Amino acid sequence: MRIALLTLLTAVLLPAQWKLPASKVDLNGPVPKTADGRPDLSGIWEQDTTKHFLNIMADLKPEDYPYKPETRALVASRAGGARATEEPDASCLPQGVPKINAAPVPFKIVQSPKLVMLVYEAFTLWRQVHLDGRQPVDDLNPTWLGWSTGRWDGDQLVVETRGLNGKYWMDIAGNPASEQMKVTEKFRRTSFGHMEIEITLDDPKLYTRPWKATEKLHLLPDTELMEFICLENEKDMIHLKK
Repeated sequence: MRIALLTLLTAVLLPAQWKLPASKVDLNGPVPKTADGRPDLSGIWEQDTTKHFLNIMADLKPEDYPYKPETRALVASRAGGARATEEPDASCLPQGVPKINAAPVPFKIVQSPKLVMLVYEAFTLWRQVHLDGRQPVDDLNPTWLGWSTGRWDGDQLVVETRGLNGKYWMDIAGNPASEQMKVTEKFRRTSFGHMEIEITLDDPKLYTRPWKATEKLHLLPDTELMEFICLENEKDMIHLKK
C-alpha cells in the first residue's frame, strides 16, 4: 500500500479529462487582482519540489532541528518499514496541514472576499479559510485539517490553522504533530504563474521552538483537478496487517 500510495502521489499529472483552450498566459506576468483590489490567488497550483513533502524541516540544518528528546526518538522509530503500516495516509487517511499542501498533487484555490477554499486533488479533500472576522473557540473539535481563519497583510493572505488532531505525520520523514500544533501560512503570489507559502509551525508539546519552511509553487493554467479515491480497488491492506 505504501508503494502504491507513493506512486499515486509522485506521478506526473495525467492529461486532464476536459478539452480546455490552449493557454497563452505569461506565467511571469503581473499578479492579477480581484475586484476589491486584493491579489487574486485563484487557480490550480502545484509544488515546484517534493522536498517539504519528504521533510518539512528541509530548510533547516539537521543540527538545528528543534526536537525534544522524546520527539527525536519518535521520528527515529518511524523510519524504514514502519511507514508501510503506521503512516496514516498509507491507509488513505487525510494528510493533515501542512503536509497536504506539500504533496506532489495539485490543489485549487477559489477566492472570494470572505471565504477562500482550498480544494485538494489528494484524497479529494477541502479546507475553508474564513475571512469574515470569526475566531475559533477555545475547545475546538480536533480534525485532520483543522479550523482555518485568514486575514490580509498587504499582498499576503495570512492563514492560521488550529484544532488539528495530531494523528498525522507532517512528512514522509515522520515528523509528528500534536493537538497543540498551530500552523500559520502566508500565501503570496509573486507573479502570474508563481506563488510562495511561508509556513510557521508552532507545537510546544513536541518541539523546543517554532520554525519556518518556505514552499514555492507554480500555476497549472491548462488543466483541472481529477477525482482521487484512495481506497478504490484497494487490495493491499489485508497483506500489510498479517
